[in-house]
Amino acid sequence: MKNDQPDIPVVIIGGGPIGLFLAISLIKKGIKCLVLEKRKDPVPDSRSLGIHPVSLELFDKVNITETFLEEGLKIRKGFALSSDQVLGEIVFDDCPKPHNYILACPQFTTEKILRNELNKLDQKALITQAEFIDLKQHEDHIKIKYNDLQGNNKTITTDYLVGCDGKNSLVRQRSSIHYSGKRYDDTYVMGDFEDNTDFGTDAAVYLLPEGLIESFPLPNGMRRWVVKTNEYIEKPDTQIIVSLVKKRIDHDLKGITSVMISSFGVQHFIAETFVKNRVILAGDAAHIVSPVGGQGMNLGWLDTWKISEALSGRNIGLGLKKYSDKQRKITRKVAKRAELNMMLGRKTRIPLCRDLIIRTLLKEPLSKKVAQLFTMRGLDKWWI
Repeated sequence: MKNDQPDIPVVIIGGGPIGLFLAISLIKKGIKCLVLEKRKDPVPDSRSLGIHPVSLELFDKVNITETFLEEGLKIRKGFALSSDQVLGEIVFDDCPKPHNYILACPQFTTEKILRNELNKLDQKALITQAEFIDLKQHEDHIKIKYNDLQGNNKTITTDYLVGCDGKNSLVRQRSSIHYSGKRYDDTYVMGDFEDNTDFGTDAAVYLLPEGLIESFPLPNGMRRWVVKTNEYIEKPDTQIIVSLVKKRIDHDLKGITSVMISSFGVQHFIAETFVKNRVILAGDAAHIVSPVGGQGMNLGWLDTWKISEALSGRNIGLGLKKYSDKQRKITRKVAKRAELNMMLGRKTRIPLCRDLIIRTLLKEPLSKKVAQLFTMRGLDKWWI
């Protein structure tokens, strides 16, 4: 079968935040690539919103940070509260500069920015409404099949294929890469509401006997609420969040403008390898960690930067092996941090014990270390 495209050094399946940033990173390193994305437009809602300093430092390397800072909102402080008192606070001022904060940026904005930045570099690098079908690995190349907008079957030959196509990755499945892990009993409901609190640009986490409530500021006067539930709520609505927030912390969200109400459970899965011959996995295609703590998307960006370094290096095979081995270890570390966040937010019959632990962690000198852990610092160190 004759190729419909000229040979491309790297093809990326999935044009979400992870695939788009990988494409930008590769092109900045002089490597031509192509992104195939099923959707026509960026996601319509806020979804993943926390951009950690480690990711902003990567954005600095490819000179795309400024637009994110213009669109996002800097969170410099977070409070931990019980039902009736402040247990402590996390302040990011002492974290490494210049990005000593977490940037809140809705995912639809993140994707819009990354699409625009990629378009500046190469207007033909992103093909939307393109659905990946299959791949065939050869010794020195990969043959890819996909459907275009009109449903026509297309083929591409590439040196390397990167699957950034999410937790149900077809790239991973077609490559017969095992994906193992578990589902937790923890369930949550979340929604974005017009902000009627006094927290301003600060975050707040309520650690309650009935389970945690998280409250994070968003741009444009909105605020994300995440509430621990006893079971998965199949069809959540605004009233559920309003009721739980009122009952647990006596804060009234009734009548407040709200968008994006959803439920989610928690999983931890990891691929047996992130690289198999000429197929590479990144983001949720390679691993899933708990969204509590907002580390998943940022972990995916760390993946893609390591991939871009490997593919632009002298010994690509060795670089990709190091990527797979090291990022699998980092993924396990991120998963453990996320598990700790979940554990602290679960229902408890002895809240005083948990409150004591939180108070201790949020006092100096431990508070500075907690701030570093919360901003994903030290992932490459074996002792934290």
